[in-house]
Amino acid sequence: MKKVFINGYGSIGSRISKFIKDDPEIEVLGVGKYSPNEKVNRAISNGFSVYVPESKKDSFKNYKISGTIETALDECDLVIDASPSGQGFLNKKNLYEPKNIKAIYQGGETVYGEKAVSDLLFNSRVNYKHAIGKKHVMQGSCNVTGMGKILQPLREKYGDRILRFDITLVRRWADLDQTDKELTDTIEWSENPHQGDDVKSYMGKDTPLFLRAIKVPTRQMHLHILDIRFKDSPPDLSEFLDIFKNEYGVAILHTAKGTKEVRDYADSIKFSFKDTNMIHIHTNMLESIGDTIKMMYSDDQTGIVIPENHILMQALLFEKKYDDAMKHTEELFHMGEKKKLLEEHFTKK
Repeated sequence: MKKVFINGYGSIGSRISKFIKDDPEIEVLGVGKYSPNEKVNRAISNGFSVYVPESKKDSFKNYKISGTIETALDECDLVIDASPSGQGFLNKKNLYEPKNIKAIYQGGETVYGEKAVSDLLFNSRVNYKHAIGKKHVMQGSCNVTGMGKILQPLREKYGDRILRFDITLVRRWADLDQTDKELTDTIEWSENPHQGDDVKSYMGKDTPLFLRAIKVPTRQMHLHILDIRFKDSPPDLSEFLDIFKNEYGVAILHTAKGTKEVRDYADSIKFSFKDTNMIHIHTNMLESIGDTIKMMYSDDQTGIVIPENHILMQALLFEKKYDDAMKHTEELFHMGEKKKLLEEHFTKK
């Protein structure tokens, strides 16, 4: 049995730990915490041993911590680094590499420049096999993960018939559990958003992707507005939707009017953390005009990367075949059941 440590217990770490603790193939050694707050006791009440940086031990003297992150890593086969943005690179240099530990990093890190945590940005739909044999791999952010789930099937089906992809990312301001983060009454735009380069890192530098990003004051998912321009006439819309009918983690919804409506339904049927863990194509916003198909799909922000981390973990720890990894992830996440429930609820009336 392999031993895994989750270094961070925020939006991503708390979600990952909940699911993978039930994986019979691994043992979760514990979780790392960087800030002394109520999440320490929450992690303990959920059955996890909590470890903190050696340099911050005194800050946690009022909590029942189990030791330091540095010592916990001595028993570890793999770390899922869910620490604050930028801390992952420091952890790699100061902890994981010296201890010769495999590690998965999250979207707050980078695969570019002197602070790169890896030379591979992972998307299970695109490059699973490339992760096998690696020691350090970055899991793409929620937006980057979601784009791969849509763009890769289109590229496989239509190839060089596609002239270009134009995407506007409408990003949520904060996650549901970031209650200390105020929603500011403004719309912000991003100069040179990293998501475009991140997608091209796994789809190829020549991918005809043109991307812009804005941030709006909501906690209820991201929305991607995508135009696919074809060199000739675009396919029939029913044929277009058929591409995604059996895509893992992609639901086709007909009647949803907003992201909160989808999130509220997930909450009503007790999905963990109110997450759907998937992409939702909104067919009531699907349209074909001239050489272009216009579509919108919502992206379950933090939730979408949680099963991706589990799939990646299996590549690094066990070097499983893709189908075997997907099957095992389904046993824990029940994505097929969630997809069916969502599609039945938001079906055509």
